[in-house]
Amino acid sequence: MTAPLKLDARLHAVLSLTEAEVHADIGTDHAALPLALIQSGRCERVIAVELKGGPLALARRAVAASGLANRIEVRQGDGFGPILPGEVGSASLCGLGARTILSILERAAWLPPMLILQPNAEPEVLRGWAQAKGFHLNAETLAEGFWRYPILKFEQRDGLDPAYLNLPHAAALRFGPHLLRRRDAGLLAELERQHGRLSHLYSTGGERVQADLQTVRDALSWLQTIS
Repeated sequence: MTAPLKLDARLHAVLSLTEAEVHADIGTDHAALPLALIQSGRCERVIAVELKGGPLALARRAVAASGLANRIEVRQGDGFGPILPGEVGSASLCGLGARTILSILERAAWLPPMLILQPNAEPEVLRGWAQAKGFHLNAETLAEGFWRYPILKFEQRDGLDPAYLNLPHAAALRFGPHLLRRRDAGLLAELERQHGRLSHLYSTGGERVQADLQTVRDALSWLQTIS
C-alpha cells in the first residue's frame, strides 16, 4: 500500500466533513479524495466516478497502486448516472463551478441524503438549491487556495433549515449562515475586501453593484450586532 496522500487545503476540508459507510466522489479526477477517505478510515468503501478518459485512467492506476482496489471502485460516467439508487449514503462534488454542480444535481435521478459540495465560486447558487430541495446546511467552511474555497455539507431533512433563522437572508445565502454566526476570520476578510471593491465601483457599476454592496453591508451590519 502506498503512503497516505497529502491533500491540498480544500480537499482536506472536504475530507474532514465526510464520513460514511459507502461514499461516492463525483468527478473524482485522480481519485485523491477517495484514497484519502479510505486511508483515514472515514469511509469503508468509495465509488469514484469520472467522465473524462484521461483522468479516469489516472484514477484507476492510482487506486491499483494503492492496494485499495477492493474498497475503491472507479466507474466511468456522467454525474450520478453510474450510481444505483441507495448504493451510497453520501456524495462529494469538488472543484467545479457552482452551476456545473447544480446541473449535475438537477439531472440526477436520485440523490443520497448527504452531500458535500465544493464549488469554486457562487456558493449561494447551491445554498438556494438546497433550501428549495429540502437539504439543510449542516456545516460549512472556507479553505485557503488560489482564493477562499467554500465547502458545504448538506443533509436531507424535513422542514425549514434553522441555519438561516434570524439572519439577513440574502447575506446568509451569499456568505453562509454558519460562517456568519461564528464570525469566520476568512469571511470577515472577504467581506472587507468586497466592501472596498464595491464601494469604489458604486457610482458607475449600476444596479448589480449596488445590490451586491447592500448585501455585503447587511452582512457586516449583522456581524456588528453580535460583536
